[in-house]
Amino acid sequence: MEIDAALKALSALSQETRLLVFRMLVQAGPEGLSVGRIAERLGTQANGRLSFHLKELAHAGLVTATQSGRFIFYSANYPVMNDLLAYLTEHCCAGQSCGGQDRSCHPAGPAGEGEPRV
Repeated sequence: MEIDAALKALSALSQETRLLVFRMLVQAGPEGLSVGRIAERLGTQANGRLSFHLKELAHAGLVTATQSGRFIFYSANYPVMNDLLAYLTEHCCAGQSCGGQDRSCHPAGPAGEGEPRV
């Protein structure tokens, strides 16, 4: 992933409603959710404001829209999400495996310290 694409994705996710919607769509799986269902889960109405947020996520490539009859379904774009995660964690832990069971990164401190930062 190039820096411009990463910035666009991170910018789209830096707003509360869009982050909530994106997480909701990631959890929904590949079939996604209709705009009405998204609005219902957010406790809001399917209006222009929600459409704006969905459009921003789509413009960043984080979600895709599919029309089915008169409904539009949005789903997370998992390859783009994975590319963003890979971009953010590239060279994590100074190139060493982070493999621990908690799947979190605990990089070593500056050269010579040898102790992981927590």
